[in-house]
Amino acid sequence: AAVEQRLAEFRAVRGSAAVSPRPAEPPGKAAAPEPAGEQQAATAGPGGGAQARPGGEAVAAPVWARPLLLKVLLWAVLLALFAELELGLPYFVLSLLYWMYAGTRGPGERRRGELSAYSVFNPGCTAIAGTLTAEQLERELYYRPAAGR
Repeated sequence: AAVEQRLAEFRAVRGSAAVSPRPAEPPGKAAAPEPAGEQQAATAGPGGGAQARPGGEAVAAPVWARPLLLKVLLWAVLLALFAELELGLPYFVLSLLYWMYAGTRGPGERRRGELSAYSVFNPGCTAIAGTLTAEQLERELYYRPAAGR
């Protein structure tokens, strides 16, 4: 109910409150094309998600053209090659180390307002949503009510 209310407020702000909501479609079916006036052309992003056609309709990129899939397939082929050369384990370990290095970003590479998963690196030691704190754990162990309630 709250989501529908927020959606109605959003439509009122956008001036399209008269547009009736479409029923939810099963995940396997494609969405029906919208009228040309409301349609926005999608741009191809670095993930290769959707591409714009001259007619204005957005088309999903083929599965084989997605960069992540291509990288995983290349890694698997190289793993098979190194396993054939009896160097599969060192290749696997080195690739794990590379993934850990590549997946770690420094504080300078964070977007503005983005919090770290480790609260000690955030301004004022702010914890992210869903973090289990010592106070919460103690409260749950002893079945105490939340502070201020």
